[in-house]
Amino acid sequence: MSEEQTVTAPEPKAPDQPNIVRTRGVKKIYRMGTFDLEALKGVDMEIKRGEYISIMGPSGSGKSTLFNMIGALDKPSEGKVYIDEVDVAQLDAYELAWLRCRKIGYIFQTFNLIPVMTALENVTLPMIFAGIPTDESIDKGVGLLERVGLGGRVQHKPLELSGGQQQRVAVARALANDPAIVLADEPTGNLDRKTGREIIELLRELNEENEVTIISATHDLKMLDVSDRILWVQDGKIERDQKREELDLDVGQLEHDEENTIE
Repeated sequence: MSEEQTVTAPEPKAPDQPNIVRTRGVKKIYRMGTFDLEALKGVDMEIKRGEYISIMGPSGSGKSTLFNMIGALDKPSEGKVYIDEVDVAQLDAYELAWLRCRKIGYIFQTFNLIPVMTALENVTLPMIFAGIPTDESIDKGVGLLERVGLGGRVQHKPLELSGGQQQRVAVARALANDPAIVLADEPTGNLDRKTGREIIELLRELNEENEVTIISATHDLKMLDVSDRILWVQDGKIERDQKREELDLDVGQLEHDEENTIE
């Protein structure tokens, strides 16, 4: 994507898709000595299969905690989190590991690539954990790296790649086991503006072409242009749940804003 190009808006999604994520009365309380910190205060929400969702809010709002609940990376103190109508709290350690490996792909701000492994090895690692045969995983890994524009970098290690290329490897890795959900935690946070736009556009394309549900915790306002809905989190609650078309924004106008992040 060239410097002049802007992120394009998605087509509206069909409203009759089933829920892939659902929460009911979710609370999270952290014990800090004699003090209890209530990070989430009874969150109810639903995310449809194939939606592109952005979770936005200032630091300390509960955004990251909610993100971790949705990704089965943490369990609520109270309430229920359902993924494909399965109550995550009822899963044992083996079932949780299977869910994280096969149902959910993760993309992190810091890429979280293994530095001694090549791009291809990083991408195929989740497939090895899932028991996919080596030849099949290599073929699929090469195909995924080609899909994200890194067909010529399969044998490069992370330190031999730019930040944007490393994040593309992370995107390919997230797709390794054909997840229903991709969770992206500040996926553009360590990237320059141009590269960040390219990653956002790549995620949008994957969402539309593969019908993968994208859920991103982000400060990046450019993400609004591609999201179906934005969940605004404040003080441990969802303050607003807005469809993109309800926002008073022209698609792409934020591309040219100098101040394009929430502080």
